[in-house]
Amino acid sequence: MRLLLASGNRKKLEELRRITAPLGVEVVQPADIGGLPECVEDGETFAANAAKKAREGAQHSGLWTLADDSGLEVDALGGAPGVYSARYAGTHGDDEANNAKLLRALAEVPDGDRGAAFVCALALAHPQTGEIAHETIGRTHGRILREPQGEGGFGYDPLFEFSEEGFPVTGLVFATLSGDEKASVSHRGRALKELEPALSRLLKDS
Repeated sequence: MRLLLASGNRKKLEELRRITAPLGVEVVQPADIGGLPECVEDGETFAANAAKKAREGAQHSGLWTLADDSGLEVDALGGAPGVYSARYAGTHGDDEANNAKLLRALAEVPDGDRGAAFVCALALAHPQTGEIAHETIGRTHGRILREPQGEGGFGYDPLFEFSEEGFPVTGLVFATLSGDEKASVSHRGRALKELEPALSRLLKDS
């Protein structure tokens, strides 16, 4: 069974392939099927953007399509950058510029007030109709550091220190975690864990 991930982000693809491997699903990206038309992400929420991308991807490809919209919500910034996380500094996907802008915005914020959460909304769309068959949201809580740490991950990972009690990796920066460690606690990993039973059932019945 092939499942289209409506994203060209290689690191997201690697994360999703790792997490969905036990289902026996072949996850493909837009480049594998000749590309997808550009989707204008004009939703006001992560869930709205994920649903739109999944719906358009399924209607174009004829494949079950999984789309995510994810980002960072910082308490001291009223939830910003939110749905604008990937283009916070103006250019989509410029991680270095986005991180630099975030650090400037929080320069005067004390350590105790730098709480934040990564959020991931997932939507799974039917291959023929584009109807949303299932959707879920995952969250991971932590705080924003004053300088980047680690060489792994992507996006805001070098600035995000995971801080939830009861986990072996709590107090560690996302960019320092292995892929499996990050998947066990990440917003995307949590969203996929909730989606997994429905994904398995729907794909088997299709």
